[in-house]
Amino acid sequence: MIKENKVDILEVPQRSAPMATTVINIQPETFVPDHIVWSLFNTIFMNWCCLGFVAFAYSVKSRDRKMVGDMIGAQTYASTAKCLNIWALVLGLLLTTGFIVLLVFASLTASSIILRVMQTNGGYH
Repeated sequence: MIKENKVDILEVPQRSAPMATTVINIQPETFVPDHIVWSLFNTIFMNWCCLGFVAFAYSVKSRDRKMVGDMIGAQTYASTAKCLNIWALVLGLLLTTGFIVLLVFASLTASSIILRVMQTNGGYH
């Protein structure tokens, strides 16, 4: 009969010289929003001072960087596009609201001037 000996190694042999280690950081897939739909909306509807168009250009650059695999570049362009979109939306809403208020004020003023002229002249002449 053959007798088998099993030996379990419980400890790792020690080396005298320090071992060089390489650390590889594998990042999980991160979602980088490129804000392209928001930029397109601002380009079409809220394009005061062309901020919507510039935001759209940065969104396209962000999407291109994402397709190449450069997530840091994509995130940089996306953050710039987001900032431009915020400014475009705020300025668009303020300027549109201001324009409507100015238009209503001008029409009311014009109608009151026309009524005053008609009252002083006694009608049409």
